[in-house]
Amino acid sequence: MTVVAANDDVAARDWREAVREAAAALVAAGAAGEGYPAACERVVEENGPYIVLTKGLALVHARPEDGGLAVGVGVTRLAAPVEFGHPDNDPVDLLLAFCTPDPDAHVGTLAALARSLSGGLADRLRAAPGREELAGALKEAVPDA
Repeated sequence: MTVVAANDDVAARDWREAVREAAAALVAAGAAGEGYPAACERVVEENGPYIVLTKGLALVHARPEDGGLAVGVGVTRLAAPVEFGHPDNDPVDLLLAFCTPDPDAHVGTLAALARSLSGGLADRLRAAPGREELAGALKEAVPDA
């Protein structure tokens, strides 16, 4: 069972705050441990803005051993976009976050998200009128990741 979290109209001053907010939704939902947001921030510090996959969308994550307690997927829609430093896909207004307790689930969840994104998930999330609809769109996209 995938834990789904959604936050809407989130204020973030910069990419660090946006990443922490997106990952904190997974902590609040019980899918990730307290250290997960900091681990997600470190991923970007160490590897650059590769998590910005397409125009305006970042995929926030860390390794399972960095705090994944369950399979969790979250969406955070920002009140105002932030810059990650990506040459093509900035600024980011939508963040998908995920966590898993083991490497196999990590790959499966990533694959489910990739399929959903190629099927128009980002557009559906941007069109959702509020938090409940954001959560619903995400649940439809990854029902059993």
